[in-house]
Amino acid sequence: MGRLTEAEAAGGGASAARSAGTPPAPLPLTFTSPGCAATMASSEEDGTNGGASEAGEEREATGKRRRLGLLATTWLILYNIAMTAGWMVLGIAMVRFYMEKGTHKGLYRSIQKTLKFFQTFALLEIVHCLIGIVPTSVLVAGVQVSSRIFMVWLVTHSIKPIQNEESVVLFLVAWTVTEITRYSFYTFSLLNHLPYFIKWARYNFFIILYPVGVVGELLTIHAALPYVKKTGMFSIRLPNKYNVSFDYYYFLLITMASYIPLFPQLYFHMLRQRRKVLLGEVIVEKDD
Repeated sequence: MGRLTEAEAAGGGASAARSAGTPPAPLPLTFTSPGCAATMASSEEDGTNGGASEAGEEREATGKRRRLGLLATTWLILYNIAMTAGWMVLGIAMVRFYMEKGTHKGLYRSIQKTLKFFQTFALLEIVHCLIGIVPTSVLVAGVQVSSRIFMVWLVTHSIKPIQNEESVVLFLVAWTVTEITRYSFYTFSLLNHLPYFIKWARYNFFIILYPVGVVGELLTIHAALPYVKKTGMFSIRLPNKYNVSFDYYYFLLITMASYIPLFPQLYFHMLRQRRKVLLGEVIVEKDD
């Protein structure tokens, strides 16, 4: 779902702000899906460790970034510009395809190389966390990026009969708009020149995009179930020399079920973040 995902917020159900180019400034928010091995938690939803530890981690990351200096900042700016441009190319290609063909069928095949490249390129966001030039947790960034890669490579790419499903278009549109907004937000923030519209879009678009992405991801996974069950793909059957078994069909079912508890938590958390940033509300989070 949906970096839902402004977890954008989904989604792309299995779509938000998670991430590599995150400047240490405004409160983060992203679109990403909630599923996938208890996943889809956005890399920008990293306020769950408590205010003190979060502030400490951010100060530490900021210190490292200062030590790295101009080189790190320049790299992050270039990275976010490249990602913004990549997702814009993807979005333009989708619009052109539909205008020329008048149908969504064949759309995924026409843009899959661009999608796979830029979504896989996002693995660098984990590296950014590892070397400390962004304040996001490595674990959170890893979950976010891996959930998107799961949808791209292990679902849509691997199960070709579902590539023409309308649900694929849902999460592709949600992801594309989310990522263009997110990466442009990071770019302008790093340049210390953030237009209000970009800030507004970042904290408003997820309200629609996150649910759309989540629905798209869930419907896509659901459409894949018959094929996975019939072919037994990615499954390990007993007996075997390792004495272990794995059923990809049931893994997908568990992934879908994980959206039920996770989506509402992420969505309402992002609404609170929106109120903090755009409305200036002071919100006290209750400990469970």
